[in-house]
Amino acid sequence: MPLAIRQALREDIPHLCHLIKELSGHEISQEEMNNRLEFIEDSPFDSLYVCEENGTILGLLGFRIRENLEEVSKYGEISVIVVDSGARRKGVGRFLMNYAEKLAFEKGCIGTWLVSGFGREEQAHQFYKELGYEITGYRFVKRF
Repeated sequence: MPLAIRQALREDIPHLCHLIKELSGHEISQEEMNNRLEFIEDSPFDSLYVCEENGTILGLLGFRIRENLEEVSKYGEISVIVVDSGARRKGVGRFLMNYAEKLAFEKGCIGTWLVSGFGREEQAHQFYKELGYEITGYRFVKRF
C-alpha cells in the first residue's frame, strides 16, 4: 500500500509522542500531546497530519497559515516535520513536504517556509535545499 496522509487523531497520541521526542530529544506526555491536539482543533490556522503506510505511522507534519503584515499575502508554514528514524531516506519526508506545498497552493499562499532547528541540521538543510528552499535569515528568540 502506498504512503497516505491524514489528520492526526487522538488514538495516534502514543505515536505522536514518539515522533516529537525524535524531533526534539525531549519526552512529551500523552496529556501534553492531547493538549496540543485540542489547541490545533480550536485553531483556524493550524493542522496536524500523519503519514502512514499500511496503518503504520511513519511521519508527522504540522502546517500553519501565516498571514503577512507587510503585504497582503500568506505563506504556508511547515511548523513541524519529522520522520521516524526507522523510515528515513525512503521518501517519507519528501512526501510530507510535497503535501505541505500542495496545501499551501490550494489555500492561496504565495509559498511555503519553515524554521529548521538544531540536531540534524546538516542532513535537514541539505534536504530542504534539494527541494528548492533557501536560507533567508535567522530567527531570534527571547523567552520569558
